[in-house]
Amino acid sequence: MRWFFWSSVAVIAYTYFGYPAWLWVRGRWKSAPVRRAEFLPSISIVMVVRNEMAILDRKLRNLLSLNYPADKCEIVIVSDGSSDGTERALREHASSRIRSVLLTEARGKAAGLNEALNIATNDVVVFTDARQEIESGALQLLMENFADPSVGCASGELLLGDPHAGESARGVGLYWRMEKQIRQAESASGSVVGATGAFYAVRRKLLVSVPVDTILDDVFIPMNVVRQGFRVVFDERAHAWDLASQGTGREFARKVRTLTGNYQLLQLAPWLLTRQNPIRFEFVSHKLCRLIMPFALATTLVTSALLSGAFFRTLLLLQLAFYALGLLAIVQAGRGLLARGADAAFTFVLLNVAALVAFAKFVSGRKPVWTR
Repeated sequence: MRWFFWSSVAVIAYTYFGYPAWLWVRGRWKSAPVRRAEFLPSISIVMVVRNEMAILDRKLRNLLSLNYPADKCEIVIVSDGSSDGTERALREHASSRIRSVLLTEARGKAAGLNEALNIATNDVVVFTDARQEIESGALQLLMENFADPSVGCASGELLLGDPHAGESARGVGLYWRMEKQIRQAESASGSVVGATGAFYAVRRKLLVSVPVDTILDDVFIPMNVVRQGFRVVFDERAHAWDLASQGTGREFARKVRTLTGNYQLLQLAPWLLTRQNPIRFEFVSHKLCRLIMPFALATTLVTSALLSGAFFRTLLLLQLAFYALGLLAIVQAGRGLLARGADAAFTFVLLNVAALVAFAKFVSGRKPVWTR
């Protein structure tokens, strides 16, 4: 019983503290800064949409206003069987800079990306989503990374909040800020495990076809870049903005989809766990350890309840107090520091419950469907 307790504690400690600490040490022992410089390659911005009529016009205006030479930038948009007027809007915006592919039936984001890549022929392909707003100078900043010939993929930074009020520091926003610190540390001494799906870029020659039904294209594509011997870097200067919260239900569903995608990756690309993956250690530490986290947490809770002694009783009470703190966020009780602590505890519980649901979906064969 004690062995199970200490093993689960070790997994938790390594995932949340050990791996970030190892990255910090590696970054100071073996730093690998990106040799950035002004660089303006020809680019193709690609985006797959489905029923995004309500926000499509705003997104197109955002893309057309980006500070980048117009003669070096094309926009390729694939409508994945939209039925809400999205296709009509794309026809109205058709120009020499905006090219559209209108699929008559929904085939999923991965299939849409492959359609876009078939006609995007410029040197660098930039991936984005419909909802997020990219800052005006972010595209040029992101391209500066490609002045370094070792860089094959560059990921921008997604900020959750309002461009005018600043980034959110509560709930999912707090979790995302911690996640970005890990990505920065990975990038500082090697490659990032995946990219920010809302805003990242890849050299066209390094792109591979995305398997149909792929959930995490923003991990599958970057990992294939690493496989070919190039770096995936994170640029915290290149910003895209998104809502701090879309509601607990939507955030939970999004996280279940993401975590299910991590399981799916092991089926689509088993080489990720072999020597063909130069960052196999980082992939396991960053992605897979989080999948087993809910089981480690449950084991710690149960074993601390079954083991005798004041030490284990104290740990049990601390765990119960932490989970109770998360309940305060549901009832919105408390203010100030207490409220921020409750938000953090609730987000932690929410993410680990999502991991359990993702596992259940994976073993049952149910696949999350991409809608928007």
